[in-house]
Amino acid sequence: MRISVSSDMDKPVARFLVTELSGRGHDVVTHGALSPGDDPQWAACSEAAAREVADGTADQAVVCCWTGTGASIAANKVPGVRAALCTDAYTADGARRWNDANVLALSLRLTSEPLLKEILDAWFAAEASEDTEDRENVARVGRLDLRQP
Repeated sequence: MRISVSSDMDKPVARFLVTELSGRGHDVVTHGALSPGDDPQWAACSEAAAREVADGTADQAVVCCWTGTGASIAANKVPGVRAALCTDAYTADGARRWNDANVLALSLRLTSEPLLKEILDAWFAAEASEDTEDRENVARVGRLDLRQP
């Protein structure tokens, strides 16, 4: 799987994320502080990663900033992106399962390496629900991108 990763700071957990994803066999593309010469501002690098998901050049993305909130807000402004700020494995599982999230947002401050592994395990193990109500909600979110009711 091709995964776009952004971080506004070059922190150990961000570098560990790239290493962990690569070690799991994913093709990783980096943005922001993880890619010399890129704009490291959280809004810019999160948008860059999210746009790769929206345009199909990446299957998923992981966006990071100090709290994860700014990165998730910026990513969610890109039509077609459903970014979820996850601070634990249960939330990551639910985000993938019920919301069909395609972008994982993480806090550089709160996420330790062991917690990151748990979150990634849950994120990649979960599949989007086929439940009618869940699919209808995801479709409704897609219509919001198009400014339709």
